[in-house]
Amino acid sequence: MSGGYATPRLVVRPWRHDEVDIMYDVYRRWDVARWLGATPTVPESAGAMHDTVDRWAAVCERPGTYGVWAVVPVGSPGPVGTILLAPFPDGRGGDAPEIEIGWHLHPDHWGHGYATEAGAGALDQAWAAGLTEVWALVHVGNERSVAVTRRLGMQPTGLTGRWYGVEALAFRAGPPPLGGYQGP
Repeated sequence: MSGGYATPRLVVRPWRHDEVDIMYDVYRRWDVARWLGATPTVPESAGAMHDTVDRWAAVCERPGTYGVWAVVPVGSPGPVGTILLAPFPDGRGGDAPEIEIGWHLHPDHWGHGYATEAGAGALDQAWAAGLTEVWALVHVGNERSVAVTRRLGMQPTGLTGRWYGVEALAFRAGPPPLGGYQGP
């Protein structure tokens, strides 16, 4: 399902090159970037985001249900952030790669349930594709993202340094009936 998916309030689809200004406005903000990666950085310009669009498009083209997609509220003129469902770059490969779910939203759109709704849709895609587990990594202190994992029914597994070279809180989801999104 690399092209994306829809939920009752969202269209989740690949980012486009004509949206790099919006993408830059999300990722240039320290309150977003500080929670990403082992050494958080902000992009240097909107123009630099074209490489990101291309890199994320390549994830969407991989076999399976993977993507790094734009989150677009129905009726909105453009994306408000990103949802991802993709193999960890430094995870186990082969026939059973370790799959990560993540969300990055513009701060103006926090608190509207978009991360949870987009995440639930991504998990639905994962289960429909036959995946048996999905992981979320959350930097210590990022209570908003911890709350999203709870709403998605993900189970905490503790601190880990297994991925990205950073100590983070790990959360695991399995297909229902382990748990899942119960709605807003």
